[in-house]
Amino acid sequence: MNRILVVSHGHPDFNKGGAEVAAYNLFKELRRHCHDAYFLARTELLPHGGAAFSQRKDSREILFHTKMDDGFLFSSLKTKHLWGDLRELLLKIKPDVVHFHHYFQIGIEAIEVVRKTLPNTRIILTLHEYLAICHNNGLMYKTNDKLCYQYTPRDCNNCFPDKSPGDFFLREQYFKNIFRRVDHFVSPSRFLKNRYVDWGVSEKAISVIENGQPKPEGIIARENSVERSSSGKIKLAFFGQVNPYKGIDVLLSAIASLGKKYRERLVVEIHGANFNNQRGEYQEKIKRLLRRTRDVVTFCGSYESHELPRLLSGTDWVVIPSIWWENSPMVIQEAFTARVPIITSDIGGMAEKIKDEVDGLHFRAGKHQDLAEVIVRIIEDSTLRGKLVDNIAPPLTIEECLNQHIKIYGIKYHAVQKQEASEIA
Repeated sequence: MNRILVVSHGHPDFNKGGAEVAAYNLFKELRRHCHDAYFLARTELLPHGGAAFSQRKDSREILFHTKMDDGFLFSSLKTKHLWGDLRELLLKIKPDVVHFHHYFQIGIEAIEVVRKTLPNTRIILTLHEYLAICHNNGLMYKTNDKLCYQYTPRDCNNCFPDKSPGDFFLREQYFKNIFRRVDHFVSPSRFLKNRYVDWGVSEKAISVIENGQPKPEGIIARENSVERSSSGKIKLAFFGQVNPYKGIDVLLSAIASLGKKYRERLVVEIHGANFNNQRGEYQEKIKRLLRRTRDVVTFCGSYESHELPRLLSGTDWVVIPSIWWENSPMVIQEAFTARVPIITSDIGGMAEKIKDEVDGLHFRAGKHQDLAEVIVRIIEDSTLRGKLVDNIAPPLTIEECLNQHIKIYGIKYHAVQKQEASEIA
């Protein structure tokens, strides 16, 4: 039996992001099927006695107490002394497969450490956004508030004039050099895969595998014909991180633009974390919009994963108004598991995962008036929701997701996949 080490940039007990949850779900499913698996999660929690590692729940879940100090190269040069501790841990566990679900906050050198310490270990890297391609938080969203369609060093310099085109070219080469140590890549969406292929990774080196969903517990899908909350109103809900790129302001502006007869038919809930960590001007903008829509909108704050089934069971429509490309927001699979249709921006992984007029509705990304028109439509057409719900296909389960990963982990694929990954331009 192969030993598998799953590496994440955070533990979902502390970090609620989709990538952390996806990594942890995969680890738990490995353990549920009696695979020899470990979970290594980076944390900034202070360790006891200055140790590099500590146990979270049992010896299989390990916290790596480190941090990234170079946001340009995603390097951890100031804490590079901890790479010695990582080598010792790798030699103690001796994994046959190391599956990185991220390098953010960990330091991209960790991939190099694994390759040098365990040259025969198979390295898998799941790509969760566009960090290697884009210096703007991996969003491929320009600093002038326009979508970025393709990487070039000159365009990156336009966004960040303090870095020269040469700096961005060298950054690209640095990432590609590290990526050559990876045997195979996983992308949760075809859209993201295509962006990395355009950037220079071999198409054969990337498998598209959706983030699988655990078996729901206690989830109750709403009746297809029922369009009302307990108050007799249609309930819209947002779930996810609250930041300028998630489009909360687009949703609130759409609600604010509606006439009284439509607002009286709606209940809107925003379930989101990290609002207090955003810049002051963004917070003030959202607070102003919340005041304008307080008759309709409730800001509910963060939520725990185990609460989501109950929250979704009382929701008629989920809204994903992101203004950046996204990759594969886990809320899509979570909503579809609960048989809740989605209203979404018409770009990126969102448009790929949600089919317009089939299992959801699209609106022009960033255009609040277009979103408002969609909301009016769902209010006026009482049959629309039921038609879309009937078309919702069950999302990929975590067990199906694991089976697809096992094929990639398999030793018999090693030589072929390693050759494919080496084809990075």
